[in-house]
Amino acid sequence: MSIFNALNLLGGLCLFLFGMNLMGEALERRAGNGLKTLLGKLTTKKSAGFLTGLGVTAVIQSSSATTVMVVGFVNSGLLALKQAINVIMGANVGTTVTAWLLSLSGIDSKNTFVQLLKPTSFTPILALVGVIFYMFCKSGKKKDTGLILLGFATLMFGMDTMSAAVSGLKDVPEFQRLFLMFKNPILGVLAGTILTAIIQSSSASVGILQALAMTGQVSYGAAIPIIMGQNIGTCITAILSSIGTNKNAKRAALVHLSFNVIGTTVLLSVFSVVKYAFAPALLDESASLVGIAVAHSVFNIICTILLLPMSSLLEKLVIKLVPDAKTPEKEQMLDERLLTTPAVALERCRAVAAEMAKCSVESICCAVDTLKEYSPKIAAKVREYEEKSDNYEDVLGSYLVKLSALQLDERDSAEATILLKAIGDFERISDHSVNILESVEEMNGKGIKLSGEALKEMTVLTDAVKEILSLSLSAFVNRDESSVNSVEPLEQVIDRLKEKIRSRHILRLQQGDCTIEVGFVWSDLLTDFERISDHCSNIAGGIIDFENNDMNIHENLRAIKAESPEFKEKTAEYKKKYALS
Repeated sequence: MSIFNALNLLGGLCLFLFGMNLMGEALERRAGNGLKTLLGKLTTKKSAGFLTGLGVTAVIQSSSATTVMVVGFVNSGLLALKQAINVIMGANVGTTVTAWLLSLSGIDSKNTFVQLLKPTSFTPILALVGVIFYMFCKSGKKKDTGLILLGFATLMFGMDTMSAAVSGLKDVPEFQRLFLMFKNPILGVLAGTILTAIIQSSSASVGILQALAMTGQVSYGAAIPIIMGQNIGTCITAILSSIGTNKNAKRAALVHLSFNVIGTTVLLSVFSVVKYAFAPALLDESASLVGIAVAHSVFNIICTILLLPMSSLLEKLVIKLVPDAKTPEKEQMLDERLLTTPAVALERCRAVAAEMAKCSVESICCAVDTLKEYSPKIAAKVREYEEKSDNYEDVLGSYLVKLSALQLDERDSAEATILLKAIGDFERISDHSVNILESVEEMNGKGIKLSGEALKEMTVLTDAVKEILSLSLSAFVNRDESSVNSVEPLEQVIDRLKEKIRSRHILRLQQGDCTIEVGFVWSDLLTDFERISDHCSNIAGGIIDFENNDMNIHENLRAIKAESPEFKEKTAEYKKKYALS
């Protein structure tokens, strides 16, 4: 093998790995909503978890990426260890798809139609279509489709380059002796484990083995143990990813390793017995690309059939290997490992933002309750909710900034922006809950009370504020169109209601029915409630912008107020509902 062959091999390997990585990342972005749907179906049922793992890995072409996602989910408390085991097993089967795609390189026939199925025939066309999509289309989805095609073309070109570079090795005695040595099952497993651990991808490792197999010097007796070792080596990614995580996340990574080690131990024992007791002629035959794909699939499927029914025992094993800590561990709200799959990370951000929204709304409801009857217990709850909202904003804000720096499609990028704006509004809403509470505490401390008339007016206002908060929460969490369209009319009514109440209060002051001291507190409360409704308007407006794909909240709201008959009807309805007596 000359220096030029070695350089071609290195270049082909680099193109192969780059193409696989490019295709995988573009597939993740292109299938973003599909991934969200698949991962949303995670249940305690073994079959559902298994099929989810299989589906996700088949889509993104990487069991390592799926397992890293699973570790992140477990670390965030989103996924139980029992569920994670089933997903990981599914991922091991899903990863075999790549080997079948690469096996197309082995097609050899004079039939024109069959020849067209060979990658060297159709990848130039894919590359051309990919370049057109990527360079001339403005749509993010079409650009990602272009990158998928370019990535696949690069991957197959790298495969062909590697195959051509190593073709001369078939006449090199040292290369022949190398694969004779790998006929020792233990050495074959070690070789597969080490190679895959270095490149951190069993799919890529199998692809390299397929390229070497095209020399005709790789027998099934050498290839099968190497394939077994590749499944162990791919676990290194999840193991590294689990560093710094909680116990359950470490257990999830260990499940991946245990599954492959146990499966390899069992099947390697069976393989060795068959090899040395029966010495089938097949093991001495040269492995084909399709044969390697079959062996890879059969190994993973048999491992799953053996261990899926025993997933509870596997769970007990990893719990013994990683025992519970003496003090309870705190689960992370958002795990940075999920950033490797931006679409999934964004979905998790949305779920955490929904938790924050509920917390902020509850803080206002508790604060309003103190207006009727002050309670130290409820006051403590208000402050606790406000602190939680602050923490949510800090964590979510930092995470969303990191997420926004990644390559997102247009819609996901817009949603990340909307979430960033919304969490700021929800944090301010929770701040107003403390302002309301402090106003109540000030009145209690000074021994002053609102008049009966003032309390009646305040009840009307707080009922309206509670409804706009409920509508905003439904609009944000459920993306309910009716709730979204109801927020702005109610916000307009609350603004007018506040002005009427302020005017009535001034009249009471002039008539001596109210003191100036109460007036200051009253004014603060009115301002808080008005600003709460303003923040609700911002949240609903952001959702309208997102749905219209037009990030111009003020123009959109002006257009709704001027042109929408529904807006006028809703406004009239709320005027009647929250009219002052």
